[in-house]
Amino acid sequence: QVQLVESGGGLVQAGGSLRLSCAASGRTLSTYTMGWFRQYSGQQREFVATINWSGGRTNYADSVKGRFTISRDNAKNTVYLQMKSLNPEDTAVYSCAASQYPNYNGTASAAFTSWGQGTQVTVSS
Repeated sequence: QVQLVESGGGLVQAGGSLRLSCAASGRTLSTYTMGWFRQYSGQQREFVATINWSGGRTNYADSVKGRFTISRDNAKNTVYLQMKSLNPEDTAVYSCAASQYPNYNGTASAAFTSWGQGTQVTVSS
């Protein structure tokens, strides 16, 4: 089992940027598809973005397309989510997740077997 720890969340004004990181331990991430999901208070997790094992394929939710960028550094066992042009609707707990499917391109959280604890992102208006 891979352990995931997110960092980089915080409070930012609308229009601002944040970069989230997800550091893994226990296993190398190089064969996993990695994903970011977010959860609004009292609601189910929502797909944000995924990146395949090599970084050559990414997938984004329509709500973040053009504003968020997912990337990975397999040498550092770390995945990133660069978020720009943030708005209050982006306020949520953001979690990273690992899927054992190397080239998963879907949006289902059930495909991901390892999860981090999450990091809070709050965007003020």
